Amino acid sequence: MSSQTRAIGHKFYFYNIFWRKQAQLIQRLLAIATFTALTVVGAKITLESGAVPFTLQTMIVMLAGMVLGSRDAALSQIGYIGLLLIGLPVDARGLGFGVFAGPTWGFIVGFVPAAFMIGLICERFGNTLWVHLIAATIGASIYFATGTIVLMSVTGLAFIPAFYAGVVKFVIIDFAKALMASAIARSPMPQAFLSAFARFQ
Repeated sequence: MSSQTRAIGHKFYFYNIFWRKQAQLIQRLLAIATFTALTVVGAKITLESGAVPFTLQTMIVMLAGMVLGSRDAALSQIGYIGLLLIGLPVDARGLGFGVFAGPTWGFIVGFVPAAFMIGLICERFGNTLWVHLIAATIGASIYFATGTIVLMSVTGLAFIPAFYAGVVKFVIIDFAKALMASAIARSPMPQAFLSAFARFQ
C-alpha cells in the first residue's frame, strides 16, 4: 500500500469519526428537545387546585431522568425554563415569563436538579422498578423543597399550610406518576424512541 493510499485511508477514518460524533450530538439534542416539548405538553394537562395546580410535568421530569440520564435530563428542563425566560406561555397557566412572579416557579426551577438526580441514580444502580421509585422519591423531594420555599416566600404562608398546599396534596399522585414513568421507561418505548433518531448516525 502506497503512502498516498494510507493518507487517504486515514483521512476517511477521521472524517468518519467526526461525522459519527456529530450524528450522536444531533441524536442527543433531538432527544433533549423532545423531552422539553413533552414537559410543555405536561404543563398543559392541568387541574387547578389552589396555588399549585396538578400537572403531568413531574411525570415527564421523572421519565426524562430514567430515559435520558442525568446530564441530558437536566438539559431538557433547562430548555423548558429557557422557553419561559423568553416569554413563551408554556407553563400551566400560560403566564410565560410572568410565572417567575408567581408562587410556583420554585417547583419549575427544582425540575432541573430533580431530573439530574433521578438520572444519576438510574445510571449508577440500573433501571429496575425499585431503583426508579427511590430515584423518583429523591427527585420529588428536591422540587417539593424548592417549591415549598418559594411558595412560602411569595404567598406569605407559614410552613405547615405551604407544605400542605405544595407537597401533601401531591404525594399520592406523584407516586402514581412515578409508577407510570417507571413502566414506560422499562417498556420497549424508550428504545424505539431513541432508535428513531439512529438514522442520524
